[in-house]
Amino acid sequence: MNSDISDGLALETDVLVIGGGPAATWAALTAREEGARVVLADKGYCGSSGVAAPSTIGHWWVAEENRPAAMAEKARAGGYLSDPAWMARILDETWRTWPRIADRRGYRQGDDGDAGAQPLVQGPVYLREMRRLIKQAGVTILDHSPALELLAADGAVCGARGLRRHAAGPWRVHAGAVILATGGCAFKSGCLGGNVATGDGYLMAAEAGARLTGMEFSNYYGLVPVGCSIDKNGYYLLATYYDERGREIDRGWSPPAGVVGTAIARAFIEGPVFARFDRVAPQDRLAVRASQPNLLIQFDRLGIDPFTEKFRIEPIMEGSVRGTGGVVVADETCWTGVPGLWVAGDTASRQHITGAASGAGSANAAWTVSSGRWSGKAAARHARERGSPRGHPTPAAPEGRNGAAARPTTEAGALQRLEKLIGAEVHPLEKNGLRSATGMTEALGRLENGWDLLRNGLAADDVRARIRLRETEAMLATARWSYIAALAREETRGMHVRADFPATEQGQHRQLILSGIDAPVLEAVPVAWNDFGQ
Repeated sequence: MNSDISDGLALETDVLVIGGGPAATWAALTAREEGARVVLADKGYCGSSGVAAPSTIGHWWVAEENRPAAMAEKARAGGYLSDPAWMARILDETWRTWPRIADRRGYRQGDDGDAGAQPLVQGPVYLREMRRLIKQAGVTILDHSPALELLAADGAVCGARGLRRHAAGPWRVHAGAVILATGGCAFKSGCLGGNVATGDGYLMAAEAGARLTGMEFSNYYGLVPVGCSIDKNGYYLLATYYDERGREIDRGWSPPAGVVGTAIARAFIEGPVFARFDRVAPQDRLAVRASQPNLLIQFDRLGIDPFTEKFRIEPIMEGSVRGTGGVVVADETCWTGVPGLWVAGDTASRQHITGAASGAGSANAAWTVSSGRWSGKAAARHARERGSPRGHPTPAAPEGRNGAAARPTTEAGALQRLEKLIGAEVHPLEKNGLRSATGMTEALGRLENGWDLLRNGLAADDVRARIRLRETEAMLATARWSYIAALAREETRGMHVRADFPATEQGQHRQLILSGIDAPVLEAVPVAWNDFGQ
């Protein structure tokens, strides 16, 4: 690799991976094993930033004989928008690949692999091991180096540029291929590890010409004790729920669909909601603590025994981190359809795996492994065929309008007001969970006003402000895409709940695909597969 520090850090490589979580590290490791030179640029510190790092992770890890039943259940929960061929590929790839880490760290839970089995791993251990493996393999890691925009030449993506927080200066990487694995968008709601997930990859991909799908299914809400951030949704199935008068509330919800559309969701709108993990048998409480230590730590700090005492809870927006929406994958390698650009993990749409439902932890985790592997192989192959990124006659040009270039900062409080606007229009369950045409149209109008202000009037010059500006732009774009798609889906399906269209309509068994940024264009594409008897 060549380095030139006259204009910040400049590198040349075969494959550039943007991101630092499981999908990014699997992509980097795989591309390196394919013989490619690899640079990985992470917004935070690779191995400790993002939603996976502080979590306890289970994978969708199912033995072959049990896969038809597991796939059918996922398809049912997701409103039959998922593709059985993709589901089968992911189950196979995860079954073969995951033991590379699980066996190494002693997390393998045997080979039974029934439909509900998930080998569990603590996120800090998992990602520390992935960082060690990619460093050992020779991947160059740029920590605390958020990418702000892609570079393109001759009609193809050929790298990216961004800013280095510690060095307070720019970086630029010319590459034969780029993989976006920057995570989803949680709209800075405060969910655990989610404030770095601001939709950066969606915006960069869209600027390069990629499309998005499933954005109407990007409104997932988790449950947390009031004021907390640790949302282990599966364990809330072990709870009984109460209103402020102590009356029990129907707990008819599941982690794939979330709480929207349920009695609990409506109870949140009416007043305080309380929970107690009283469905956990006393002899099982130590096992719960061992398997999900983060969940219990917050109660220890609050001085609450959640197994015997009621505690007040609230919904917390997890957006597309646990939702479904993201960049369209154009083929089995997770190519975006844009020359030189691939996606992996939460940056890619998971609609073909989980449909209108959340992949919760297991399917989403399996997708990070599979998409990382497939994109890493394909990007390395593309880079070999393309040759040196410096060998192209056309100079690389940035794709982003509010990217890495510095401009004099406008009013200091403008970005803060835009962030508050996004939160006000996206976070509330009564607005973005229980949806209606009137409410969404009003919210979208206010977001469009914010978009016009940002695109036409805001700029920044120092490193922190430029990063914040770009994050705000990405969140605004994601919120707009989500509401545009949600307005077009005039039915209730999965986590997309329309108060004005409460039924699921067979005629809307389709994907909604968005392209463009300033004036997005929506296309409805019928779902072609139908292997689940629907």
